[in-house]
Amino acid sequence: MDDQIRTGDEEVLEAQMSFLDHLDELRKRLVNSVIIVVLAFVFCFYISDEIFSFLSVPIRRALSEAERRDLPVTGLTGDETILPLASLQEGNTGRYVFERATKIGTSVVSPGTSVQAIVAKDAAGNTALFTNEPIISAGGVIPGGVKLPVDLSIGAKAEPSADERLIVTTAGESFTLFVTVSLYAAIALAIPLLLWQVWGFISPALYKHERAYVTPFIGLSTISFVIGAAFAYYIIFPPALRYLLGLADDFRPLLTASAYFDFITLIMLAMGFIFQMPAVTYVLARIGIISAGLLIRSWKIAMVVILIVAAVVSPTGDIPNLMLFATPMMVLYVFSIFIAWFFGKKRQKEAGD
Repeated sequence: MDDQIRTGDEEVLEAQMSFLDHLDELRKRLVNSVIIVVLAFVFCFYISDEIFSFLSVPIRRALSEAERRDLPVTGLTGDETILPLASLQEGNTGRYVFERATKIGTSVVSPGTSVQAIVAKDAAGNTALFTNEPIISAGGVIPGGVKLPVDLSIGAKAEPSADERLIVTTAGESFTLFVTVSLYAAIALAIPLLLWQVWGFISPALYKHERAYVTPFIGLSTISFVIGAAFAYYIIFPPALRYLLGLADDFRPLLTASAYFDFITLIMLAMGFIFQMPAVTYVLARIGIISAGLLIRSWKIAMVVILIVAAVVSPTGDIPNLMLFATPMMVLYVFSIFIAWFFGKKRQKEAGD
């Protein structure tokens, strides 16, 4: 009887040690994940200007299309065309219009002010645009020959116009926005290493031959995440923005930067994780946890879950936008069934397990 009690106590102790070891492993993986995200955040914050420029392209295009009036270029001969700034040559003249308030010396030129300008070489020998007449403002007189803030080089980055710029409502909002977007970008950048930590946590529960799927899991998941984020950025987001801004034809949209960047980053991250479906299905099917038959039998539940997720991710509750998000997930689910059918196999135990 004493031996039975002692044996039972030892089993309980071993179970407790195993559970504590499991918690310790979870703690280490979480700490590693935090360190990875922090290091990625430092890098992303350093290049946050480039990240902002990349993420702001869809809204700039959508706002430009919403505000502009498309008028055909017609003239006396019919050969009149719009030329890029890089085509200007020394000696060309024209009127330059200030799109935003610009400080030149002690004077501030108001947006909408125009001035006769001429293309000439600056002191460094570069082609630039200069005032060809004085500008009289409340701050003083800006003489002719002053260099204007225009980059005439080929491939110059176009500055957003007044109608294409987002707004901030508080002094600290810009910094908070940089931190938030850099954090989201850091999570996206650290996906491969974070997936490695996830695999390291669950791998002790797998057989030895099943742990060999770590490379396909991380590789396919990373590729799927990039494809999902790109799909949201290039395919889903532009029509969704045009639809939303089209509802405000009678208003002038003044979009806050924080709301927009939260919107686009969350959608890109959400679609990136949603596109993990085939990669996760491949690994689980190879291990033998799921099968094509199981996915087929669960299709009704899957469709309900997909519609719920699409309703949460979609910016509006209308049917077109809902289906814009739900359709890719349905296609991914069907694709996952074929993956499970082609790569699936029954789970096998190893000798001695």
